[in-house]
Amino acid sequence: MGLVQRVGELVARIMKLKPVRVFTNYGEQRGAILAAGLSYQAMFAVFAAIWVAFSVAGFIITSSPELYASLLSVLTTSVPGLIDTGDGGAIKESTLLDTGALTWGGAIALVGLVWTALGWLASGRDAVRTIFRLPNPVTNFFFLKAKDLVTAIAFSVVLLVSAALSVLSTAALDFVFSRFGVDSASVLPTVIARVIGLALVLVIDTATLAAFFRVVSAVKIPLRELIVGALIGGIALGALKALGSILIGNGSSNPLFAGFAVIIGLLIWFNFVCQVILISASWIAVSRSDRGIPLSPRRPHEMRHSRPKRKRQGA
Repeated sequence: MGLVQRVGELVARIMKLKPVRVFTNYGEQRGAILAAGLSYQAMFAVFAAIWVAFSVAGFIITSSPELYASLLSVLTTSVPGLIDTGDGGAIKESTLLDTGALTWGGAIALVGLVWTALGWLASGRDAVRTIFRLPNPVTNFFFLKAKDLVTAIAFSVVLLVSAALSVLSTAALDFVFSRFGVDSASVLPTVIARVIGLALVLVIDTATLAAFFRVVSAVKIPLRELIVGALIGGIALGALKALGSILIGNGSSNPLFAGFAVIIGLLIWFNFVCQVILISASWIAVSRSDRGIPLSPRRPHEMRHSRPKRKRQGA
């Protein structure tokens, strides 16, 4: 067997590996370009969501220092560089506290911001369906926007619930440790609290991705493939959050970007996140293909031609 043939067989075996096929499908469907577009829209969506949250529910959030601190921690962990807590960021913490109730002018601006935020969900739906090689859903435009609005509200509620769960879990651990006479500031309680926090974040990220793929994108996915793909995405997002400051710092360290390093850093971060979402979708798409479920539905005329012809009676 010649060297060329061996190399060819090795390449063929590598190309059959599932991770390779996942990235091949991701590249064939222009996943990197789709992620770049989504990351640009994500900037406007996040700023709009934060303004809406603190304008509408700011009193409730700030009335509980524990809830506010937990929500701030969730935001700074989920999007490094977004909130300026003293080390630099796009939004100063004092600005969040000064966000007041909506005025008529603010309400008009709010409509535009919400429409921009909903645009990210619509673009995300189209991007995921492109990765699955599916056409855009044939649904009433206003129905889709209403669906996106409900989904956006649900995601915001999930964010608040995750912050509340963080507060409750911390209080529960402090109560348990105090019952056993263990100092909550010692090493073991700190490690346990950290592990529980990471597990909670993983569950929330996985559930959010699963809801995004199944509900927002309206793709019929078997439960097993949905959970596995969303879990892979959740783990990757957790790794991104752990390395967030390093990734953003390296990406925006160019001295030419000094004047707008925060914006560059956020764009880089959102690009990583959007790529993780679409690569997770590609994993699910390849899993569907491996099970014999076609990635692209057959057209009606193809289905008609593929039906077996009935035999004429008496033939």
